[in-house]
Amino acid sequence: MPYSIVESCVKCHACSPACPNGAIYETTAHFMVDPKKCTECEGDYADPQCASICPIEGAILNGFSEVANPPGSLTGIPPEKLAEAMAEIQAR
Repeated sequence: MPYSIVESCVKCHACSPACPNGAIYETTAHFMVDPKKCTECEGDYADPQCASICPIEGAILNGFSEVANPPGSLTGIPPEKLAEAMAEIQAR
């Protein structure tokens, strides 16, 4: 099932060149995934390249409409610890 990119996409262009199949294209609103070209990187990479490079956590969904790059996937900070870390930073 192909991946999809939702409206929280900021069109940073990180995902498009990372796609080994050229399945990602730009629209006026955000990037989209051509379902006929998307192979979820199976056979090419262990992880979908679009989701692994996307800096906007939650912007890419897998074929089951589940977030492929969930909160904490880029920072390594679990979401429940992020608020605590941000409060500590702001207190300085």
